[in-house]
Amino acid sequence: MSVTTFPSRGAALRQPGWLARLFDYKPFLIVMCLAPAIGLLLVFLTYPLGLGIWLAFTDTTIGQRGIYVGLENFQYLLKDPLWWNAVFYSVFYTAVATFGKFALGFWLALLLNNHFPFKSLIRAIVLLPWIVPTVLSALAFWWIYDPQFSIISYLLVDVLHLRDSNVDFLGSPWPARFSLIAANIWRGIPFVAISLLAGLQTISPSLYEAAMLDGATSWQRFRYITFPMMMPILAIVMTFSIIFTFTDFQLVYAITRGGPVNSTHLLATLAFQRGIAGGELGEGAAIAVSMIPFLVFATLFSYFGLARRKWQQGEAND
Repeated sequence: MSVTTFPSRGAALRQPGWLARLFDYKPFLIVMCLAPAIGLLLVFLTYPLGLGIWLAFTDTTIGQRGIYVGLENFQYLLKDPLWWNAVFYSVFYTAVATFGKFALGFWLALLLNNHFPFKSLIRAIVLLPWIVPTVLSALAFWWIYDPQFSIISYLLVDVLHLRDSNVDFLGSPWPARFSLIAANIWRGIPFVAISLLAGLQTISPSLYEAAMLDGATSWQRFRYITFPMMMPILAIVMTFSIIFTFTDFQLVYAITRGGPVNSTHLLATLAFQRGIAGGELGEGAAIAVSMIPFLVFATLFSYFGLARRKWQQGEAND
């Protein structure tokens, strides 16, 4: 005769419920952890981006709902000399400023990688231009470039007596353009220098010691060790630098507002002027959308053009 046994009441109570089993299910936990980030991206990134792209194909203005007009806004931009001027200066501004930031930033990183007194303090001071708010930096440069109160004009005219009149940095197109580039370089050098410094400190000192034993000069050590080993860091930092520079808005708008005679407009400032200040949301959105191909091309070029090849890692290319 068989005896049927039943689980005790305590054992039944110890069995996990469906909610506990659900939280033990790893895919559910992954979705729950990612849900807040996905929600924030959808609300603050995907929706504004999608709305901006949609507005670029409409004739929407502030206070008036627009209708779909297809490529009409983009066709108008192709005939607009001001848009072409903004395209030219955006590319020129990005190219010159990025080159200046990397030339000076790499040199500064090499200096900071050496051992000297108060090294940590100096590294912290170097970060100040990057920490200071952009608008505050812009106001400082606006004061420096002011034709009446410029410290540079004071030194050239009253101290060194090299000029008879003050320099009007922002009064004509090309001086204003290069003045903005100088301000952007000053602000961007710390980001490049500290990022490259972090990369320099990952290079093994034994490589330099072996090269010195073989009689390599400082230039040869830089060319055959430092630069190839820094290529991955250079690719990433340059990619971010190009994106930050091409989409710059605060610095340019606070100093020149696109002047004189609309000569210093970047695509970002022109989009703001047309879309917000001018009320033409559709046209402003079209200008903003026109930045996307330039950003994609520049990002792919900088990343894949500077990414370290397999032969630099001791491997054969496929």
